[in-house]
Amino acid sequence: MPDTPVIEVTDLRKSYAGRTVVDGVSFAVQEGEIFGILGPNGAGKTTTVECVEGLRVPDAGRVRVTGLDPVADHERVARVLGAQLQQSELQPKLTVREALDLYAAFHDRPLDWRPLAERLGLTDRLTTRFAELSGGQKQRLFIALALVGDPRVVVLDELTTGLDPRARRDTWQLIEDVRAGGVTVLLVTHFMEEAQRLCDRIAVIDRGRVAALDTPEGLVRRSAGATGISFTPSAPLDETALAALPPLARAEHKAGRVTLSGTDETVNAVITLLARHHITAHQLRVTDATLDDAFLDLTEAAR
Repeated sequence: MPDTPVIEVTDLRKSYAGRTVVDGVSFAVQEGEIFGILGPNGAGKTTTVECVEGLRVPDAGRVRVTGLDPVADHERVARVLGAQLQQSELQPKLTVREALDLYAAFHDRPLDWRPLAERLGLTDRLTTRFAELSGGQKQRLFIALALVGDPRVVVLDELTTGLDPRARRDTWQLIEDVRAGGVTVLLVTHFMEEAQRLCDRIAVIDRGRVAALDTPEGLVRRSAGATGISFTPSAPLDETALAALPPLARAEHKAGRVTLSGTDETVNAVITLLARHHITAHQLRVTDATLDDAFLDLTEAAR
């Protein structure tokens, strides 16, 4: 990867009416990455990416896209950056074809939008007016409009909101193909499965700050309970012995079933403990933590 990131955000700060929304956010996105931003509602995610897009003026800090200031060099940034916003509207009577032609005309060397429309399931809606599109169809159109200019960088805010499962997976494949073609992607999402599949690295933003920045796998490993163990013991277990298991994050007893959260080491310790006391673990289940678990641990830790 090149030494100079495609996107640089350094100590970004933004407040509205005295309320701090973004409080010192910093991250860098390398060329060819799919970089994800996760966070609870109101965490400052959209404000952060709007500063990257040049739609908001930061109160403090530094933002660069391909070395350019998105505010001072807005026209130059607009030539290399495509964006699908969280909330967008078009003129109600504009057809899908007219919208694609219009946005293509904004660029010197746009893509042929026809294959893009086909990939996004819009071919049979080219003569449909914007006001007559479903929510999912509007979302797919905005993705097409973000990509039609053949951008070097694309920002996707809530990429697959409103899409059905098949359309969502088709869109994921499209984004992977776009990245394979050399486009850098900044992705804001609430879908953990989406982030885990697509993203090379993820910044978790909570209360306007970066709570963690790592690969999806790295975030999962940092979860307090990276491995879950549940079973129904054939005889009562000593509570003190369970609490002493290394390294145990959580323990719960409910309706005769024991549920523990820890690491692979905890699994081995549980098996040893049960064998020592001649207890059988009925319906034993061992599961790995997910990005959902890591997200909850990271954001709850900041509460």
